[in-house]
Amino acid sequence: MAKTPSTAGNGPASNGMIKVRLVKGLRGSQARHRLSVKALGLNKLNDVRELKDSPQVRGLITQLHYLVRVEE
Repeated sequence: MAKTPSTAGNGPASNGMIKVRLVKGLRGSQARHRLSVKALGLNKLNDVRELKDSPQVRGLITQLHYLVRVEE
């Protein structure tokens, strides 16, 4: 099975894992977004989790773009 271009290069997707950091507090955010942050396993400000790079995780990160950062 050939590697796809997104997993062939170097970067966060090269090993199938991505690091996500909560960079903004949850006060004032939507309840649904707070649940999404909890689903990512982030609890406190500056929490970092290494998660499997999947479409589901990418969708949560896209939804929470103003609360989280993807690190390398």
